[in-house]
Amino acid sequence: MTEVETASAAATGIAMATEKAAKELSPEEERVLIRDIALTAEANTKEGDSFFLITQKWWQHWIDYVNQDQQPNNSNNNEGSSSLSGNSDSNGVGISKRPSGIDNSDLISDGPAEDANSDDGVEIHDTLLEGRDYVLLPQQVWNLLYSWYGGGPALSRKVINSGLSQTEFAVEVYPLRLQLLVTPKGDCSTIRISKKETIGELHRRACEIFHLNLEQVISDVCIWDYYGHRKHALMNDMDKTLDDANIQMDQDILVEVLNNVNDTVVTDGGLSANKIASKGYSAEQLQNQTLGYPSKESDNNFGNSGVSTRGTFGGLTGLLNLGNTCFMNSAIQCLVHTPEFARYFREDYHQEINWQNPLGMVGELALAFGELLRKLWAPGRTPVAPRPFKAKLARFAPQFSGYNQHDSQELLAFLLDGLHEDLNRVKHKPYVNSRDADGRPDEEVADEYWANHIARNDSIIVDVCQGQYKSTLVCPVCNKVSVTFDPFMYLSLPLQFATTRSMTVTIFTCDGSALPSTCTITVPKQGRYRDLIQAVSNACSLKQTEEIKLVEIRNHLIHRFLDDSFVSLSTIKDDDHLAAYKIQKSAKGNVLLQLIHRRQEQETSDAQRWKPFGTPLVSSLSCDDVIRSGVIQTIVQTMLTPLLKEGIEYSDDSDPSTSGMARDPSDHGSGEVDTNRASTSINKVLPKLPLQLVDESKTCIDLSAGDEKAINLSAMSHVVVYLDWKSKLLEKYNINYLENLPEVFKYGPITKKARTEPLSLYTCLEAFLREEPLVPEDMWYCPQCKEQRQASKKLDLWRLPEVLVIHLKRFSYSRSMKHKVETFVNFPIHDFDLTNYVADKRSSRSQLYELYALTNHYGGMGSGHYTAHIKLLDENKWYNFDDSHISPINEEDVKSAAAYVLFYRRAKSDTSGTSSAGSRRARDKTSYKH
Repeated sequence: MTEVETASAAATGIAMATEKAAKELSPEEERVLIRDIALTAEANTKEGDSFFLITQKWWQHWIDYVNQDQQPNNSNNNEGSSSLSGNSDSNGVGISKRPSGIDNSDLISDGPAEDANSDDGVEIHDTLLEGRDYVLLPQQVWNLLYSWYGGGPALSRKVINSGLSQTEFAVEVYPLRLQLLVTPKGDCSTIRISKKETIGELHRRACEIFHLNLEQVISDVCIWDYYGHRKHALMNDMDKTLDDANIQMDQDILVEVLNNVNDTVVTDGGLSANKIASKGYSAEQLQNQTLGYPSKESDNNFGNSGVSTRGTFGGLTGLLNLGNTCFMNSAIQCLVHTPEFARYFREDYHQEINWQNPLGMVGELALAFGELLRKLWAPGRTPVAPRPFKAKLARFAPQFSGYNQHDSQELLAFLLDGLHEDLNRVKHKPYVNSRDADGRPDEEVADEYWANHIARNDSIIVDVCQGQYKSTLVCPVCNKVSVTFDPFMYLSLPLQFATTRSMTVTIFTCDGSALPSTCTITVPKQGRYRDLIQAVSNACSLKQTEEIKLVEIRNHLIHRFLDDSFVSLSTIKDDDHLAAYKIQKSAKGNVLLQLIHRRQEQETSDAQRWKPFGTPLVSSLSCDDVIRSGVIQTIVQTMLTPLLKEGIEYSDDSDPSTSGMARDPSDHGSGEVDTNRASTSINKVLPKLPLQLVDESKTCIDLSAGDEKAINLSAMSHVVVYLDWKSKLLEKYNINYLENLPEVFKYGPITKKARTEPLSLYTCLEAFLREEPLVPEDMWYCPQCKEQRQASKKLDLWRLPEVLVIHLKRFSYSRSMKHKVETFVNFPIHDFDLTNYVADKRSSRSQLYELYALTNHYGGMGSGHYTAHIKLLDENKWYNFDDSHISPINEEDVKSAAAYVLFYRRAKSDTSGTSSAGSRRARDKTSYKH
């Protein structure tokens, strides 16, 4: 079908749907119609089109509703009781209810709309994520859903051009939020405006908000980029977009109203913008005038002595995303904003390039990085495209070529090592032979190891980032102790999190041999369904002839079978309810019988209806194409046998011959349902049950009227039977065992204080330094035993660098899975005190560190996003670096569960300021005083 034909069909569908709305389409009709319209709309999307936000919760409900016929292997089938004569349950067997009206309230911010002139008049939360909190729907889809369901509010957003070539489309979910400040009046107003709108439109909006004369907008109103309460640029190019002008989210815009009498700007002596040309002044010269507008912060570090282009102090320049290069951009920004590197690469470092180092990149990586650093520290703030640097990176590290997402820490490790080799001052590395400690003092051995290291490795990277730790290995057989002192560039700290998970499952038997029992088992937290099934099988002593059917129960119905062995256990939530059924292993031709319990509930004063309750039961039904109703009666009676109350004589009102005493359920012996035996014994003593079977045409068959009724099951993958519990029947069974199914994991009262406290960075460090045995794949060759041994290993920090880089090991890899740890780590921003963790007690240097930068990773593995939080030390202010977009943030917002690589700088304890790298090298090459 061509695009024209598809569009025509979609248009026809919309008209038909609108016309049929009052009659209410079927779920399948809704699904197909929305699918076709969405595909057509998205294929023809263009700039300026409208998309609508809709809450993920409602959308998922609607998806479940329209897809219930599309899941043949899911127990949530459509044997809906809506087709059950007059005594049916409107919920049916697993049927998803039709959603009520669209409710976007969970997307809406509680505060008032910041821009009363905005299209929808409401503000959404700032932290929403597509796919987690909301989905974006084309306008045609929204219109149709709204006509069917109503609700709201409507949250419309425009499609804009994006990407380097401006040929890609994106929905601008968060338009720019700008604070307009007008002088000399002193009023202010917050507006929302697309970054693709022109400066001319911003002028128009500002004049409209502040009731200024639109006809004199150019001559009488000047608008300034007022980022950080500094005049950076006069915005007088009316055709330029706000994006091209690099206007940032949440920044200030200054609106200067001229004095119409003398045509001058109300400043401390500045000239009118409309007189610039006649006086021969340029816009840059005008920027040197000082504005007498009150600052938000009286102690502004910039002062009010003059106006400068944003970025005079440097460091507020973003990096363009070339396509999944956020991992690279975040790491580069952290290195660029390391003060020691910023000074080094802005000076003449070429004399230190090692052009002959076979381990380096013949100086090309250092040159490319130095050139990029200088661009990022240059005045101004136009984002830089790091293409030359990425090209060099791809040349020397092919693993980072292309445009796939990578690990920023792996890139950082490569950069530090590569820059070190390119800038290694040692042109000819001497051969050194490090001796074992052999009982010598640690101080002597450590200094010897460090001197040997410096003799071969001496660069700005070593000066700034390299430290030394003590490694102690102990042989478990001969107790041989081996001590070495090794350099490190960064510390990779494990996150202490639970590797196992407790799950509670209720086990039911189909042979009537035991009452339902609850067991709590332990499984790998990152395991799969097969691990849970195996653990349950072990817990209930499963026989070789039996198997476990694991299901999730929801609303007293079987929501889904957990029979795909490779699905992750993370899909099972702690508040889910699980049941496990012990049944005979399936043979060819066997089907599953699902027994759904129902009882009457008062709906109105004069009406009752049957509603599901309790936990469904499952059994394996061995049959050919036809089965007798009496066999199903027998199987159900067998499953319910353990629930029979003791000492009660049973009578069946319809058949007195079936009354009598219940027999001992242990008579079943092997646990198999012996239908022949059951038909000759149980049926004589147990009442006939009011059962109804739903056949393939969703017609109810009464199984209580005669045992010989033939039922054709050839087209059924499983059999659904209703048991309607009338009041007399309820008196004969202990149905409490069928109710109150426990949750997978129930959180009890918190008894340990530690549970309420977040994981500390100190705790992670202690786990890193803790003594532990080597893994079998990393055995140690004991020089005394002359054999490979699984020695115990203990690490101690010995010498700390000026800049301490800490990598939080959020990602774990194995042959079968990749996993990200989302644990929040409480890391100190100030006074990270490592004094007690340094084994060398000779040093009098401060072991306090201050955080100045970190990278963040949001989302899952391979599809997430990297940003950086960086503190500009000259301003003493934190900024968020999100590729090309830079915005100020509060210090309390620096900490989050997304923190990945932390950059700490040694706090200066002396008044002389920062010591030079050279003095540190001289100090490190000498021994400490004893």
